[in-house]
Amino acid sequence: MQDKDYMQMAAQEAVKAEGMTWTNPLVGAVLVKNEQVLATGYHHQYGREHAEVNTLAHLSDPKEAQGATLYVTLEPCSHYGKQPPCCKKVAEAGIKRVVIGQVDPHQIVAGKGIKYLESHGVQTEVIGGTENLNVAYNFFYRQKRPFVTLKYAMSIDGKINAAGKTRTLLTGDAAQIDVQRLRLQNQAILIGANTLRIDNPLLTVRIKNLPQPPIKIVLTRDANQLDFSSQIFKTRGEIWLLSTTNLSQKVTENVHCYTAANWTPTKIVQFLAEHEIQSLLVEGGSNVQAQFVAAGLADEIVTYVAPLVLGGTGLPAVFGQPAATKSDYQLLDVKRFNQDIRIRVRRKECLQE
Repeated sequence: MQDKDYMQMAAQEAVKAEGMTWTNPLVGAVLVKNEQVLATGYHHQYGREHAEVNTLAHLSDPKEAQGATLYVTLEPCSHYGKQPPCCKKVAEAGIKRVVIGQVDPHQIVAGKGIKYLESHGVQTEVIGGTENLNVAYNFFYRQKRPFVTLKYAMSIDGKINAAGKTRTLLTGDAAQIDVQRLRLQNQAILIGANTLRIDNPLLTVRIKNLPQPPIKIVLTRDANQLDFSSQIFKTRGEIWLLSTTNLSQKVTENVHCYTAANWTPTKIVQFLAEHEIQSLLVEGGSNVQAQFVAAGLADEIVTYVAPLVLGGTGLPAVFGQPAATKSDYQLLDVKRFNQDIRIRVRRKECLQE
């Protein structure tokens, strides 16, 4: 096996914690000596030991690490946070060589872990290949704002809802489970007040019990006009109301109202960046999606296409706000979920991150 093969193993370890690490990145590691895998590990959960320490803990004898090569998907940290610096633990273990999938873009690390290892006699090599594990994390620390994904389901004629004030269910179970996976990958989910009223969504992740579920955000002109008997207000986790008026009543402990004269997409992503939210999933509605596209803040678009024709005066996707300039996207993939199709595109600028 070559370095890239062991790094692939480390990446497979990292994704086991999808949705569990909150603002921390997904990281996996593999310890190898004499072409034999001694141990594997990953960062299981926000606040718990990092991948390198987790891997070393799986050794039957700590001395086995002496002279070994550690493959890790992200540069070992070099600072004291909720956990001690991993680069120090690695050097103390007697590991001879560390192969790294990606330099950490977080300014608190950003090469300092590599410098520490090399200054303590550990060989290092960055081979790349693991940046896709933490797209939003990388984007956040390079662009200083959250990575924004738009998601919607539509009919084959481009409608997201039939005419009227009731929800139109378009896609089947398989596509809806995939939406759950998409929510799992985001730290916040945003909808408009109209979507709350018509769809009455839960906005929960039902495929995995998360210690920190995504923050549910409702964009509204007046928070006092919301129906607080809606399902969303009975769910676990924080709910943020972005309103132009203060909330005049106390709802529950997990509901927080933030006010601004005008919650534009630019204002929203700036606000989320200040709260260190790295990823935002915009689920609806059509006008809110159009605003993000018009502002050039739709970094990725995930569209589920159902083999239905709604016709008539059904509501089109991304409707109601003209885009100032043409947005250039690159196709990421097309995947089938029984009768439904998922199309993912990403802004070309983001592909260069």
